[in-house]
Amino acid sequence: MFVIDEWDALIREAKDDAVAQKRYLSLLREWFKSNNFTPKVVAAAYMTGILPIKKDSSQSAISDFMEYSILNPGGFAEYTGFTEKDVRNLCKKYEMSFEEAKKWYDGYDFSKNGAVYNPYSVMCAVKFREFQSYWRKTSAAESLMTYINMDFDGMQEIILRLISGEEIEVDTDNFENDFETFRSRDDVLTLLIHLGYLTWDRKEKTARIPNEEIKAEFRKILKGGTVNRKWMELIGHSQKLLEDTIAGNAEAVAKAIEEIRDTQYAPTFYNNEQALRYVIKFAYIAAIDQYLKVEELPSGKGIADVVYLPKRKAMLPAMVIELKWDKSPGGAIKQMRDRNYPAVLKDYGGEIVMVGINYHSKTKTHTCKIEKI
Repeated sequence: MFVIDEWDALIREAKDDAVAQKRYLSLLREWFKSNNFTPKVVAAAYMTGILPIKKDSSQSAISDFMEYSILNPGGFAEYTGFTEKDVRNLCKKYEMSFEEAKKWYDGYDFSKNGAVYNPYSVMCAVKFREFQSYWRKTSAAESLMTYINMDFDGMQEIILRLISGEEIEVDTDNFENDFETFRSRDDVLTLLIHLGYLTWDRKEKTARIPNEEIKAEFRKILKGGTVNRKWMELIGHSQKLLEDTIAGNAEAVAKAIEEIRDTQYAPTFYNNEQALRYVIKFAYIAAIDQYLKVEELPSGKGIADVVYLPKRKAMLPAMVIELKWDKSPGGAIKQMRDRNYPAVLKDYGGEIVMVGINYHSKTKTHTCKIEKI
């Protein structure tokens, strides 16, 4: 009986050594896929690892195994991390907030089992009595920056869309289960799912950033010294947009959103308020370090589209953004006042910037109105 922990260690650590990988896979084939050896010697084999079994051409190099990956863990889903029940019990035992634990460490979601959490981070949080990022980076994950920075198959825009809160469609079928064979951005995103940087919705075939801990890691990418000029330009435009919004320069805000929509990011179907919301979140990407973004926040007699709450150390006003499609930005402001959207911020105590943004589908233009209270 063979038990191999981290079967893919060599695949990950020797990712640039094709000869070593080939010899290793040949050894595994000799053990587990040989008519002269396998049926006579091998009673069973159990292997664990981050990656599914390496593909050889289009098929698994060792096809006799039953494979349970994070994309489809089957009956093993509840063992891929701490369950929600586990985390509730730990938070109760250590008198910590379950809601905060969920915000920080809720990772993969499975339809039959619900959420599973990062065990290492949860245990660090209860040990040190503090919710923060305890994410353990690997050299393999850091090497992905190469593909992101070279904008491999449009990866930079995809990463920014993920950071802004979008779910991205991903085709996981063609991933070669290694760290160097990337033929498309779908392959890079699939690897990010396996590494835990993205959570996978098997039914919808979409991926997203799962929690605050991973968002913090992606934010480091934006601020890293290896970020290229294209990213820096976008962050610069977004920072200027944020400053113009706080200053009440509505005309500049509308113009900036239009430019970002035209040159930086264009949803496939720009035909409703949801598409406009994607653009707004993308445009305000510079706010991620200074603000907490909340979407569809119940307030007063309605629901505010997007609310940016300043973090404790940020001496900034709160922002409430209401979006309209083929109506008027003034109507958005009126709705915020009539339905008392600022009510949810009654304990905030600082300045509130109300922003109404409208898109005219006939003229293909954005308009904006800003009021402060």
